Amino acid sequence: MIETYQYYSENFKFERDENGILTVRLNRPEKLNAFLYSMFDEIARLWHDVEEDPDTRVVIITGEGRAFSAGNDLSQPDADFEQTVKLLENGRKRTSRVLAISKPTIAAINGPAVGIGLAVALMCDITIAAEDAVLIEGHTKVGVTAGDHACLIWPLLMGMARAKYYALTSEPITGQDAERMGMVSKAVPKERVYEEAKEVARKLAGMNPRALAWTKRCMNFWLTNNLASYELSTALEMLNFFESDIVAARDEFRGVK
Repeated sequence: MIETYQYYSENFKFERDENGILTVRLNRPEKLNAFLYSMFDEIARLWHDVEEDPDTRVVIITGEGRAFSAGNDLSQPDADFEQTVKLLENGRKRTSRVLAISKPTIAAINGPAVGIGLAVALMCDITIAAEDAVLIEGHTKVGVTAGDHACLIWPLLMGMARAKYYALTSEPITGQDAERMGMVSKAVPKERVYEEAKEVARKLAGMNPRALAWTKRCMNFWLTNNLASYELSTALEMLNFFESDIVAARDEFRGVK
């Protein structure tokens, strides 16, 4: 593993090419790259480490196998109070750091992206989605507030009316429809997703890094100035964890009779 990232678990894979393009792969393909609680810790640390990495000019994040990420792994035990507080803090770090990072971030959404997985993807600067990828906000399906990112960025991407509709219903959106609505930068055939992301990364890697960083900084004011909405939505999501009917909602989602 690249030295900077040697302390990450096997659930993340790292590779770098000669142009300073770092590719990060979520690496639980047998579980559609669903997040374990330990991965929430790692994704919060990732953007800090990328920013401090002198050999990286652009970062691509994608999923190993046929999915980007199916979201939180619901087969793990429900979080207790201390774990919930940790998740809340990790979410705050993850979101503020990805907005502050000076280097361009690209999500190659190669397949299904749900919940935290979709949040990781859509908070990147540039999003390349497979035309047939399924994007789902997902939180309301398991009985919790749409935290993570939707309240912060969806109204800006697709307008308030659509943002409310898809966040409240958790209806799936294809990559092709996401491009049409302005939710992702571009939709391409599945087999072209990573190569398209790599082509964009090569272009950015050859440009003035300070020009890119300062352009990002200015544009991200739209989001950084509204981080309070993110923190509120995530805090309310965490409160939902302790409602009496949350177990029933999760069991229904898991298909437990």
